[in-house]
Amino acid sequence: MKDRIRLLMESMHMTQKSFSDFIGVSPALLSSIFSERTKPTLNIVEALKSKIPNLNTDWLLFEKGSMFISESKINDNVSHQVNNSPIDQQLNFSVVSSTPSDSNSSSALRQSVNSTLNNYQKSDLKNFDKQRRNITEIRVFYDDQTWESFVPKKS
Repeated sequence: MKDRIRLLMESMHMTQKSFSDFIGVSPALLSSIFSERTKPTLNIVEALKSKIPNLNTDWLLFEKGSMFISESKINDNVSHQVNNSPIDQQLNFSVVSSTPSDSNSSSALRQSVNSTLNNYQKSDLKNFDKQRRNITEIRVFYDDQTWESFVPKKS
């Protein structure tokens, strides 16, 4: 997924700093994702989708389809969600602004991302991009400028 995030950033002709500012994450987080120290989370997906409404989450998560979806598909998806949701959970999507800061637009996009993610089994998402990690070393730093390393015993 990090490669697709990088492709998205490059397609928008942005630097890592400007892209991280644009989506509202720290430059360090974006850097750690690109260097594979950190795995992208669903919060990153939501941040991307809220700023780039026509981003295809199927492409971002699973490399299916094209990078962007057409504006008419976004509007169809939003109206489909409104018509199929319970009355007490309905949101007013009659006016969808093109500005990402509009609360109605933001809610619509969040609902759209959640709907897309709910199409996939939760068990798939729990294990998405997770690899078993083992502790190799623990370091403790003391205020007297000394430190100790602890290495687990091999079993």
